[in-house]
This record gives sequence, C-alpha cells and structure tokens, in this order.
Amino acid sequence: MLRATEGGVTLAVRAQPGAKKTAIIGVYGEGASAQLKVAVQAPPVEGRANSALIAFLAETFALPKNKVEIVSGELSRSKVFMLRGVSFAQAKVILAQLQR
Repeated sequence: MLRATEGGVTLAVRAQPGAKKTAIIGVYGEGASAQLKVAVQAPPVEGRANSALIAFLAETFALPKNKVEIVSGELSRSKVFMLRGVSFAQAKVILAQLQR
C-alpha cells in the first residue's frame, strides 16, 4: 500500500464515498495489493470525493494540498496518491499510529 519513490511515497487507497465522516477505516486486501481503506463524507460527484481525499491525506501527513496528487484511479474507488515531501519511514510511522 505504501511505496517509496523519488521525491516522496505513493499510497494505495480504497475510497468509500458517501460515508458519515471522513476517516481511515482499515486495510482492504492483503500483501502487495493491500490498500488503505478510507471512508469519505463527500459524494462521488464532480470530483468532490477526490478533493476530500486529497484534503484528508494532506492533513493526515501534514502536507500542503498541492503536495498530494492522484497518480491513478481518478474515477475508481481504488486510487494511488503521490505524497511529495514525506519519506517512506515518516509515512509508515504515521500510518501505524492511525491504524491502532
């Protein structure tokens, strides 16, 4: 779900739009194909859920919104985000704290 790349990390996310609140709700899948499952309050209309996910991930990883971008899956529930300016080690620690 988390991979180191030049300039940051990529994070695989499984979105669940239309939820009561935006929050991490677990892990979807196993092994190399695992994705962070995130409930998103915004509906999947006109990019609102994507915008909400970007804002949520930016806040979660203490990044400006312009450092979080969708690499793939813009129209899918399964997405990959690029988080620029965060190291693999930092991201791993943050995710471990959130999944407790």
